Amino acid sequence: MNDLISRLLAHERIRAARHHIERTDEVTLARQAALSAIPAPTGAEGRRAAHLADLFREIGLSDVSIDHAGNVHGWLGKNGRREAGEVGGPVVLAAHLDTVFGAEVDVAVERRGQRLEGPGISDNARGLAALVAVAEAMVAARVPVARPILFAATVGEEGSGDLRGVKHLLNGKHDVTPAAFIALDGAGLDRVIHRALGSKRYHVTFRGPGGHSWAAFGVANPANAVGRAAALLADLPTQQAPRTTCAVVRLGGGTGLNSIPQEAWLDLDLRSEDPRALAQLDVTVRAALERAADDENRRRTAGSPTLRVEVQLLGDRPSGMTPRAHPLVKAAVAANRALGRDAELASASTDANVPIALGIPAIALGAGGKAGDAHLATEWYENVEGALGIVRALLVTAAMTEVI
Repeated sequence: MNDLISRLLAHERIRAARHHIERTDEVTLARQAALSAIPAPTGAEGRRAAHLADLFREIGLSDVSIDHAGNVHGWLGKNGRREAGEVGGPVVLAAHLDTVFGAEVDVAVERRGQRLEGPGISDNARGLAALVAVAEAMVAARVPVARPILFAATVGEEGSGDLRGVKHLLNGKHDVTPAAFIALDGAGLDRVIHRALGSKRYHVTFRGPGGHSWAAFGVANPANAVGRAAALLADLPTQQAPRTTCAVVRLGGGTGLNSIPQEAWLDLDLRSEDPRALAQLDVTVRAALERAADDENRRRTAGSPTLRVEVQLLGDRPSGMTPRAHPLVKAAVAANRALGRDAELASASTDANVPIALGIPAIALGAGGKAGDAHLATEWYENVEGALGIVRALLVTAAMTEVI
């Protein structure tokens, strides 16, 4: 794979594409700022998607469209799509459209030298700008590819979006079965994310009869059950190999200071890199929730109604891994080495989770530069080696698409 990356660096068209990326670095930064300034809360990405579609057409991608989920598609090579049933498939280079910020957040961007400041400026305006930059460079340099490339901007990657966009993209109804999938997510140049951090998110509600805090004292109390559940979950053994976690992230309930609540709730975030470990944790957590309800019911006044527990699944992100020895991972490591940077093989929750779980080789990469305060209104991005991150994405994409 080192030899392949070396050959790509010497390839006339790849060299031209790299030069295009480097000389249009300021254009990429301007696009990043413009994209970040378009509000794109999860579930309301339409304006940003329309802008991406316009950019895709402007730079010369073919068959540009927005699908029913809201994902933006643009194609390069072999007249766009392959015929259904044809051996092989496209390389997908993707970046997510949405941010963690609600519609009420001011997403204006300020520039101070090389630093851009604004909510979502790195996650994921940087990934989107890099997606456009790679596509534009390959079109401008007329890079000859044996496999078509689908450039995709996806909806619903963050939080409650539950990877909705990429799940729709790969649901088997679009004749898209990628040979490889590369997600561009945020800033950075060192990490190669090849392990998908899976998660299950639950909203758990305990419901009971409620009543006056004095007159009805002794009935099964949903607030007590929430406390018992939280304590049981906090006491679960910590698993380090593979690392597996369960966190109580929110809780609430009740109506007044002198009322036993009729319902109380807590939200849970379960995570693991290993699907079997996550499944086992799921069983353990559900048993703990039932035990909390049983313990509270045993202590209630005889003859009073029991409380019940309801578990609602809010999110289900699959886990898995693209092996270190796979050519896609090796290409990313070799690209880092060729650009003079070490590669850190890492785990995270990204759009790459879904293809990995489907058996499609997938990784996620940062798009160069440095960033901080992710998911905060004070988020920032500095364009230090920013172009180098986009060149890395170009090299990995070219390696997987079999440049002629």
